[in-house]
Amino acid sequence: MIDDTAARAKVVEAADQLFYAHGVQAVGMDAVRTAAGVSLKRIYALFPSKDALVAAVLERRRAQWNAGIAARAADAATAREKILAVFDFLDGWFREPDFNGCAFINAYGELHDGNPDVTRTVREQKAAFQRYVADLVRDAGAPDPLAAQIAILAEGAQTTAAIAGTPEAAAQARAAAEVLLDAAMT
Repeated sequence: MIDDTAARAKVVEAADQLFYAHGVQAVGMDAVRTAAGVSLKRIYALFPSKDALVAAVLERRRAQWNAGIAARAADAATAREKILAVFDFLDGWFREPDFNGCAFINAYGELHDGNPDVTRTVREQKAAFQRYVADLVRDAGAPDPLAAQIAILAEGAQTTAAIAGTPEAAAQARAAAEVLLDAAMT
């Protein structure tokens, strides 16, 4: 028998894959049980509700997002390069074969009316990203309003790439970000 930490990780990973591919509402806990190889009784001991499991999946996605952005920005020498690295990260992500849009936007679209925890988690994630961009914009010496514009480009690129089914939105948003940065710095 695996310990709770390993069981929890298996359940969250399985739920993440299923929710991301099919949507939260379309996936029952029996499907999570089957994919994770963990009994339903154990799943409910680890996660008292499906909402709690959704929250854990979103926390996993938050960690993946933050790690992906940080990894892309690691080689950037300037704040401007770190800002543009966000779009390079998006480009790589959009090219993944299982790309299905932003899990936060997807979950919010499905569950925001009946799940205040999802709404809070999504808003926290989006606010954290906006703060990250704002810090980079400030470090670049650009005016504060540019941060919201850059963040909107990144968010819009995610939605556009998911709906259009093509990764080009990342390069297009990156090009727009460069124009905005150049205009702000003159």
